[in-house]
Amino acid sequence: MPTPPKKPHLRERYDSRQQQVIDRCARVFATRGYDGTTIDDLIAATGLTRGGLYHYIGSKAELLTRILQDLMRPLLDEAAAIVDEPATSAGARLRALVRIWMGRVASHQDHVRVFLQERTTLARNPAWGDVRRDRDAFEALLVRVLREGVERGEFVIADPPLSALALLGMVNHAALWFRPDGRLSAEAVADGFCDVLLDGIAAG
Repeated sequence: MPTPPKKPHLRERYDSRQQQVIDRCARVFATRGYDGTTIDDLIAATGLTRGGLYHYIGSKAELLTRILQDLMRPLLDEAAAIVDEPATSAGARLRALVRIWMGRVASHQDHVRVFLQERTTLARNPAWGDVRRDRDAFEALLVRVLREGVERGEFVIADPPLSALALLGMVNHAALWFRPDGRLSAEAVADGFCDVLLDGIAAG
């Protein structure tokens, strides 16, 4: 990404405008795909000149990295704080984890769609190693909570890593259908996903 101004009042204005640009570009990537998006598409979406666009995003590849970092970094920080509360039950930590995660999906749907669409791009390009590490770190936190729940006798889960992948799939793909004004809030969706995992759907 470009170097922002050093003066505080200019930096605040720059950061705010840059975030607007990144969010609009995320919507274009979500709609057209990374490979299908041209610089001209991004110029049209942001209303900037070519030079103005590069002033905020640096390059198309840097833009993709920033979109995914904006999605993962704050989530990872919050998730680590939740998981590191040993006095809290595993069940409570799992629900808190899924709630903040689903909240992130609801507030950053375009970012999540880009993440889902560009998995192949992320896997093949070493430039996005940090993004992959963030993703893997979040998955590891989820597995840790599930395993601790099993060890404490709270959960009966035969394969915690498999259950984590199932939950990852449910929450991430909610970005494709969730509506903020829909029947269920993000928190209700998160609790519903936890209920499916922990209670199952068998009667009795």
